[in-house]
Amino acid sequence: MVRIGTAGWTIPRFVAGAFPAEGTGLERYAARFRAAEINSTFYRSHKPSTWVRWREAVPADFRFAAKVPKTITHGAKLIGCEALLDAFVTEVSEGLGEKLGPLLVQLPPSLAFDAEVAGAFFAALRRRSDHAIVCEPRHATWFGPEADALLVTHRVARAAADPARHPGAEAPGGWRELPYWRLHGSPRMYYSSYDDAFLGDVAAAVRAHDGAAWVIFDNTTSGAAAANALQLSRMLRG
Repeated sequence: MVRIGTAGWTIPRFVAGAFPAEGTGLERYAARFRAAEINSTFYRSHKPSTWVRWREAVPADFRFAAKVPKTITHGAKLIGCEALLDAFVTEVSEGLGEKLGPLLVQLPPSLAFDAEVAGAFFAALRRRSDHAIVCEPRHATWFGPEADALLVTHRVARAAADPARHPGAEAPGGWRELPYWRLHGSPRMYYSSYDDAFLGDVAAAVRAHDGAAWVIFDNTTSGAAAANALQLSRMLRG
């Protein structure tokens, strides 16, 4: 299954007609898309009642990707964070149940690849969860063969990102069973909308993979994400 969605589930007014008129924002969103990223977990934990509300608002085949907290990726820089991992994995696993999809590890641009640190971290995360793991590194050292091989060892997909900060970042890497695109908007991150030529290239790349894939639009500040996700869905259906 190809899962297309956005970071969060905001429905901008200019595309509201493509969604049902009734229901909560998440219920309306989930009537058209089968995936969403929860980025708020990057900043804070949530009440059990919040998880229940989200879980019960979406269909059985809907999946959420949950972003690993910045206390782990940016604060601890992947070192000595076993207790933090325990808390995060327990929260999202119990909160979302069968509707939990990939765990998303977004790394800071300053965090260089260190095989010992990365290996220990992903081994620790893998011991705690059988869910897919996706990593979006942002330092050039993560795009060489050694880093790629380590990600494969731990069954970690490297997200394809746009705009690409370094050569190779534009294509999925690491564990190839789950290609995952994170499209932040370019040239202006989080704002710019994508044209049909770019979306057509993404559609072709998705079709070239025989299996599950995720495409998440993160250009939400201008509201472009939902419109781009709808257009890519139309392209793949057509």
